[in-house]
Amino acid sequence: MNFIDRVEIRVKAGDGGNGKVSFRHEKFIDKGGPDGGDGGRGGNVIFEASSNENTLARFRFNKEVIADSGQGGDKRRKHGRSAQDTITLVPVGTIVTDIETDTVIADLTEHGQRAIIAKGGQGGFGNAHFISSTRQTPRVAEKGEPGDDRQVNLELKLIADVGLVGLPNAGKSTLLSVISNARPEIANYAFTTLSPNLGVVDIDRDTSVLVADIPGLIEGAAEGKGLGDEFLRHVERTLVLVHVIDAYNDDVVRAYTTIQDELAAYKVDLSDRPQVVVINKIEGLDDEIIADLIQQLRKVVPPTVAVHAISAQAHLGTKELLYTVKDMLLAARKARDEAEAELVAEGKALPVLGLSPEAKPWTVEQPSKHRFVIRGRKIERFAVRTDFDNPHSVARLRDIMRKMGIAHELVRRDVEPGDTIQIGDNQTFEY
Repeated sequence: MNFIDRVEIRVKAGDGGNGKVSFRHEKFIDKGGPDGGDGGRGGNVIFEASSNENTLARFRFNKEVIADSGQGGDKRRKHGRSAQDTITLVPVGTIVTDIETDTVIADLTEHGQRAIIAKGGQGGFGNAHFISSTRQTPRVAEKGEPGDDRQVNLELKLIADVGLVGLPNAGKSTLLSVISNARPEIANYAFTTLSPNLGVVDIDRDTSVLVADIPGLIEGAAEGKGLGDEFLRHVERTLVLVHVIDAYNDDVVRAYTTIQDELAAYKVDLSDRPQVVVINKIEGLDDEIIADLIQQLRKVVPPTVAVHAISAQAHLGTKELLYTVKDMLLAARKARDEAEAELVAEGKALPVLGLSPEAKPWTVEQPSKHRFVIRGRKIERFAVRTDFDNPHSVARLRDIMRKMGIAHELVRRDVEPGDTIQIGDNQTFEY
């Protein structure tokens, strides 16, 4: 299966069922009254993070996720059945972004975490809902609200504790296969790894970490050259980076600085991430050559960054490397937890995203002399639930506009009979 980590799809929640206009008719019962039931709710589209999913490949050819609509109401006050939610599994680490507004809808980072991506429409009220002391025979029923319909971008960012980075053919896949349960493809040519690989590493009895092998980066990767930009995003969530350098590289200093420059040039500066530098493939090299390589790197590597010389293939120095990674990871987790605790103390953590309050509950625009456009969340919801083919439903909408003060504003703007009134983007009728 190909590794798919970015895809655009359409999600459509179910529409609400329509309310029913009905009057009770039974033998020997006069004036039975309205008994139309309400429509059922449309199904939500819900994404659930699952550790059993590794890629977004299921969306490669299936570009739509559509939930069922609610059933319409019936006579005898029977409510329509609400639709079941449509639950779709996605990999842990999936970010869902609304393409039109460029806002993040959900960031699914834990197994079992769920988020509503598209909300189902509410069912419309039947005419039994509108009976009152002054309205004994209402001939009004609402249409069901349409469910959310949006284009979203799904982006997978692997959630790993440690990321292996480096130039192509540096031995990252070999190192991952030696220290973990992963079995990536390994060959003696550049760009053998075409997709990220994950492996669980048991450092000791109490410590297991998730390591990601990121495909080889080249100069210009942050701008999209080679495979880099497609996979640098997977480094964003890692706490520690292991920078692997081929000991047989003609210029180990340039190999180090090339990757560092790309990490710094990425949209999120990754160059300051806690890091350990590893010189790989030292089997067969003299101690003097190894010491010289370390000395060359020490001229450009910060003094706080550890430098290890290992041979993944010969299992030399890997255990010492893992203990260094463990210490760095524990320190990185502690720093992260302290930063989060500080944000919580300052009241800045976990912002709640929602609908921003409107300055006015509604607005009236007049694009031309005989056309008026009314906008506002509440009035637009009433409009989409109105059956404009039913004069009683239109009369109810007019009554709502009068109570909200919209009718008064239209009169103030010299509205005339026959003028077009548009509510929201699609609902229109004559004044």
